[in-house]
Amino acid sequence: MKRFPEFMCTEANLISDEAQGGAGMEGYLFEGADDVQVVFWQNEEGGESPEAVHDFWEYALVVEGTFDGKAGDREVHLGPGDEAVIPPGVPHSGKYSAGYRAIDVFSSRRVSRPQEKKHRD
Repeated sequence: MKRFPEFMCTEANLISDEAQGGAGMEGYLFEGADDVQVVFWQNEEGGESPEAVHDFWEYALVVEGTFDGKAGDREVHLGPGDEAVIPPGVPHSGKYSAGYRAIDVFSSRRVSRPQEKKHRD
């Protein structure tokens, strides 16, 4: 499996795989000043993303592997280079292949780093 560059995949940027259903997904978070978040996902084994619904926009770009799922009542198949925009309030879920890599952009805060959770408690 190809991986994102090491300088991006640091412990400081790592987020919990619980954000993607706990199926061994690695995520690396980068944030904009306006709360926009960019997450670089990678998974060697493949897995499943449980249904999610949120009140902000999501943009997904598959870099490697495939994603098969649903967005609202639409069946979705995404392969390398395919992209999708998911409006607020639309339920979405699916399965991703082994060797999956993708970039998701969220128009608002969607995830947090484990160390941020500790500071808030």
